[in-house]
Amino acid sequence: MTMKKVSGDLAKNRDYLDRQLGVGESFDVLYRNVEIGKKNAALYMIDGFCKDEVMQKLLQHFIGITKEQMPEDAAEMSRQLVPYGEVDLCDDLDEICRQVMSGVTALLLEGYEQGILIDARTYPARSVGEPEKDKVLRGSKDGFVETIVFNTALIRRRIRSTQLRMEMLQAGKTSHTDIVLCYMEDRVDQQFLEKIRNRIQNLQVDALTLNQESLAECLYQGRWWNPFPKFRFSERPDTAAAQVLEGNIIILVDNSPAALITPTSLFDVLEEADDYYFPPITGTYLRLSRLLIAIVTYFLTPTFLLLMEYPQWIPKGFEFIAVRDTVYIPLIWQLLLLELAIDGLKLAAVNTPNMLSTPLSVMAALVLGEFSVKSGWFNSEVMLYMAFVAVANYTQNSLELGYALKFMRIINLVLTAIFGVWGYVGGIVILAVSLLFNRTVSSRSYLYPLVPFHGKQLGHQLFRTRLPAARK
Repeated sequence: MTMKKVSGDLAKNRDYLDRQLGVGESFDVLYRNVEIGKKNAALYMIDGFCKDEVMQKLLQHFIGITKEQMPEDAAEMSRQLVPYGEVDLCDDLDEICRQVMSGVTALLLEGYEQGILIDARTYPARSVGEPEKDKVLRGSKDGFVETIVFNTALIRRRIRSTQLRMEMLQAGKTSHTDIVLCYMEDRVDQQFLEKIRNRIQNLQVDALTLNQESLAECLYQGRWWNPFPKFRFSERPDTAAAQVLEGNIIILVDNSPAALITPTSLFDVLEEADDYYFPPITGTYLRLSRLLIAIVTYFLTPTFLLLMEYPQWIPKGFEFIAVRDTVYIPLIWQLLLLELAIDGLKLAAVNTPNMLSTPLSVMAALVLGEFSVKSGWFNSEVMLYMAFVAVANYTQNSLELGYALKFMRIINLVLTAIFGVWGYVGGIVILAVSLLFNRTVSSRSYLYPLVPFHGKQLGHQLFRTRLPAARK
């Protein structure tokens, strides 16, 4: 594409910008003719993105400039007579249009062949509060918001190092979405960083309509059918800062309140901030409990179904787990219906107004719980195990991992119902193959440090140890 250069003829520049920005058509595109040092000038800005107090003071300053004070070019003008910190120059009218649409104020003057960009923008933003999803029992209560500059500042506040880099990129032919790569220059894998940078720069998409999910699908070019998460998402600045210090890359996308962490393995997904806000023994207990419960959520219902098909295999002393009531609907259909019903309840909870959430929850508990058992649709044992699975899924905060285990569990249930014990074993094999042949974005094994085995690193992943500086 040919670059449209800024001309010394202000009228030509104005005609082009007026057409591109829709001046007079879009009410929020503001245009102001001013005279600075006897030179005609034009200001372009977006209403709602510019700081009114700053622009008022700048206009007062510009009007007071005399002809004798005016420098010869825009570069000298920006250095001497623009009293603001974030100032840049641009000689491409299309780039000036993109900057204006992102909230930057553009100043063009007669006789200057560069435009002056004044980054005095502000965005509508909510307060930095504790995220709804990534809550902790102890620790900081701040969280990322939808404004990317606020998010980078939250990480900067925790890492005051000259090695911390915040690299700005853009993606989307129409949206021009801001993307920040956050990493430690001396700790990051430079080859992997270059790979991520090139993929973002070469994205051929019209817009990142779904923010990070759209970006994640573009960055990972592996098999889409493997449900296990290739990225980790966090709304906590402390978690993001810790990952940066470990040499990982944090990707922040404008308009998204979560950080995308890469590369990510299975053990990384199972880690949480609470592991480090408690003493080592408590943190280890929480981590191992989370891992054990994740394993149980996969095996519980398929194993129950297998034992109901082969009751002679029930261990002595555990005969009480057998279904004693009359089974009107086959157990496999009960389990599959409840898997679907649980997701239906989740979606209903998301879309239920807050004022109605309590009465509807009581209604669901009474009607769906008690009467579904009495009516014969479900057996009480099935309801109990599925209720445990539904609650246990929230012991770890990765929704992607929870759904991955759910899909694998459903596959195992179906195979067990059809092929019995061989189907049960086949379901486990499918799970193992999905984990073993999965790869992170950096092409490393998804099960590292278990596969390939690295004993010391595996110990660090499973057990919360003391900080190195705290050891004597």
